[in-house]
Amino acid sequence: MRIISWNINGLKAIIGKGFLEFIKETNADIYLFQEVKSDIVPIDLQFSDYSIYLNPAKKRGYSGTMTLTKIKPISVKYGLGEEQYDSEGRVITAEFEDFYVINVYFPNAGEGLKRLDFKLSFNKAFENYVLSLNKPIIACGDFNVAHEEIDIARPKENIEHAGFTPQEREWFSHFLSLGFIDTFRMFIKEGGHYSWWSYRFHAREKNIGWRIDYCIVSKSLNKKVRKSDILGSIIGSDHAPIILEIDL
Repeated sequence: MRIISWNINGLKAIIGKGFLEFIKETNADIYLFQEVKSDIVPIDLQFSDYSIYLNPAKKRGYSGTMTLTKIKPISVKYGLGEEQYDSEGRVITAEFEDFYVINVYFPNAGEGLKRLDFKLSFNKAFENYVLSLNKPIIACGDFNVAHEEIDIARPKENIEHAGFTPQEREWFSHFLSLGFIDTFRMFIKEGGHYSWWSYRFHAREKNIGWRIDYCIVSKSLNKKVRKSDILGSIIGSDHAPIILEIDL
């Protein structure tokens, strides 16, 4: 099974940047898109081979997630069951026979860390939700945190910045300790690999980036993971897509 996750930073914006061609060429079984900023599925996608599940934010032009899958789910759930988070359209859970696939877009702690408390409370709600599920999980998306210093180009300059605060990083370590694996680190141990770059100062060209997009799996799926990587050459967003290949 091939799963591709991508923060596309606006569905309408990316449609004209080779988005549909990307889907045709990569031909994944499941696509998980974040920050779709839309409540409308493009016509071209509606006639594709995929079942489409869209969870828009109540606020127009903000946040939102969309899942495309060739494999029909047993059920699909939107959100975590808590309105303060679910109004932002951040989670879609597709249930399959032996596992769940969760599309998740974590909040950004914000300029001046004004949403840090909200982010941390979302983290806890997500943790509780995942632990309540009765099957192994695959959770992919934009976690809006660079976990370790090797996941960010300039760690010392960003210690108190959104996405690299001690609180956010500590939660991510804690979450993994509950029985989950950052699949990328199964294959690539060194730094210098990023999934997000600022649009400013030619950051992508200089590879001054952050790795904040992850595919996380339950430890019970460890031996089934075949590949986990960043598709860094794919443009169209300030994020690169990430890919997970797993025998399921």
